[in-house]
Amino acid sequence: MVDVLIVGGGPAGCSAALTCRRRNLSVTMVYSGDGALAKAHRIDNYPGTPRIEGQELLRLMREQAVLEGAVLQKGLVQTILPMGESFSALVQDQVLEAKSVILACGTGRVNFLENEESLLGQGVSYCATCDGMFFKDKEMIVIGSSEEAIEEANYLAELGHVRYLIEKKHDTTGLHPSIELVPGVPQALQKDERGLTVFTKQEEAYKADGIFVFRPTVALTQLLSGLESENGAVKVDTSCATNIPGVFAAGDMIGGTIQLTNAVGEGTTAALSAASYVSKMNKAEK
Repeated sequence: MVDVLIVGGGPAGCSAALTCRRRNLSVTMVYSGDGALAKAHRIDNYPGTPRIEGQELLRLMREQAVLEGAVLQKGLVQTILPMGESFSALVQDQVLEAKSVILACGTGRVNFLENEESLLGQGVSYCATCDGMFFKDKEMIVIGSSEEAIEEANYLAELGHVRYLIEKKHDTTGLHPSIELVPGVPQALQKDERGLTVFTKQEEAYKADGIFVFRPTVALTQLLSGLESENGAVKVDTSCATNIPGVFAAGDMIGGTIQLTNAVGEGTTAALSAASYVSKMNKAEK
């Protein structure tokens, strides 16, 4: 159990981590990628760091957070569950617990396949560790959008026969030899009495007992049930609090002006709000 779980390792997340540590809170910051900042060739408008590459600035921010005592962990937070006085977060095959959560996931958007959301839990899954055993010795299809999907597919290959479809182009050289790499870009999913089918843009169809979809980003509806959003952005008040008590959000994912300086400031605001929330919780427990 940590005081604050920060989802995202960009400027908002790093800023939040620093402020939480200055308030003597235990912090775990989980990130799945480097986000928009790392793609910036050069940044000239961030005070104190003229003409710095985005990747270098991100490295310095994360390094400083770790030096201050934050735990930095790479992984995709697949879902967060409120557990009364705390929150549980599923990070691949690991469960993390925290008293409060700061969402700082950036602007990643998920483009669902047709029928994907409605079939979730009906043979369609986002978690190999959670649901893989349900399809032992059966036919599975993995739909991958990044190299992180390779490890999940290889795990599933130990349980049954796996075919792999590429949603977004990425390196697949690490796939287990038993995995069949099949052509076509997935477009839609369908379920009938004979099982599940993946249809591709090339009008091919592949049948399976189970379908696993692995992307580097998670939809807000999947990440935290009941989280209010508007036009793809998380709704927060002036203290960066969401509609769920104990959950705060900062940075590009709350909309508004998309600027590095904004993200850093919002990360600080969210951290101060989380610190106040945790402090009240600790006093109530005594």
